[in-house]
Amino acid sequence: MSTMDQVIAIIAEQAILDPSDVSPESTLEELGIDSLGLVESIFAIEEAFDISVPFNANNPGDSDFDISSVASIVQAIDRLRAEQG
Repeated sequence: MSTMDQVIAIIAEQAILDPSDVSPESTLEELGIDSLGLVESIFAIEEAFDISVPFNANNPGDSDFDISSVASIVQAIDRLRAEQG
């Protein structure tokens, strides 16, 4: 399973959507993911990819982890895996 497929599955589960309803261009806001869902998604991503995500839920704008879209999350995961792997 590709990184994109895994992230889509995680995001879809948090948003209670079918994975086919989640596209790389989707934003978490469009998918109805609130701040709690975001934190749960981050935890699920850390577990699934065995990485530590530098994300502060209290101040998401200060993070290097781009959550602006599903595709940007995948790019951030790939970068972190390269750095931490």
